Amino acid sequence: MTRSMTLWSRIVILARAGGMAFWVTNFAISLTPIAAAYRAAFAISYWPMTLAALVGGLIIAVCVSGLLLAFPDRIPGGSSIVKATLLSLAAMSVIEVYSIAVDADHLSIFHVIGAVMNVPRFLALGVVVGWLARAGARPDPTQTDQIAGSVR
Repeated sequence: MTRSMTLWSRIVILARAGGMAFWVTNFAISLTPIAAAYRAAFAISYWPMTLAALVGGLIIAVCVSGLLLAFPDRIPGGSSIVKATLLSLAAMSVIEVYSIAVDADHLSIFHVIGAVMNVPRFLALGVVVGWLARAGARPDPTQTDQIAGSVR
C-alpha cells in the first residue's frame, strides 16, 4: 500500500468522524427553541437543513482532516486536537465572513445567533478530528519493535 493511499484512508476516517460530530451537534442544537426561531426567520425547512448540515460537515471535515494530516508541522498548536480545532474555527470564520458579505444589506440579530450556533458544531468537528488524528498518529514503539522482531 502506498503512502498516499494510507493518507487518503486516514483522511476519510477522520472526515467521517468529524462530519458525524458536526451533524450530531447540529441535530442537538436544531431541537432548541432558538434554532426554531432562526429557521423561521430565514424560512429554512428542517429536513433540508439537516441534510445540508451533514453534507457541509463532511466537506469541512475533509478539508480539516486533509490539512491536518498533510501539513502537521505548519499548523500552530501543540497537539493534534488544538491544531484541528484551530483549522475548524478558521473554516468557520471564513464561512461567517462570506455569509455576512453576501447578505450585508439584511444583517440582523439572527446572523449573530447563527454564528453563535456554529461555534459548538465546529468545535465538535475539530476536537473529534484532532483526537482521532492524535490516536493514530504515533504507533506504540513497543508494538513496532514486536512487529520488527517477528519479521526477522
